[in-house]
Amino acid sequence: MDLATNPHPDLTIITVKAGRIDAAAAIAFKDAMRAALADGPDHVVLDLSQVTFVDSSGLGAIVAAMKMTGDGRRLDLAGLTPDVAKVFRLTRMDTIFTIHPDIGQLVRRATG
Repeated sequence: MDLATNPHPDLTIITVKAGRIDAAAAIAFKDAMRAALADGPDHVVLDLSQVTFVDSSGLGAIVAAMKMTGDGRRLDLAGLTPDVAKVFRLTRMDTIFTIHPDIGQLVRRATG
């Protein structure tokens, strides 16, 4: 799974460079997230703006990534496409994660 990490002083943005997080990609996603979260800041934002499909395995992998952040750190989501946002709403995961509608706004805020 291809992830791009963009560190900023107060947060790190991790962009998923894939169209799907599904059963076929879930393990690779978790492994890539484990590496990306190894020594990052307390606030991490997962940019899902390129992801158009998430199934239950993908959702589980994203939840696992949240748990990987550990105590005192947080994982937010940003840029959910309509179909991915629907999955988060239907599963009520939108109540678990902080979801930012616009990744560009976060980048502008992070860079001052």
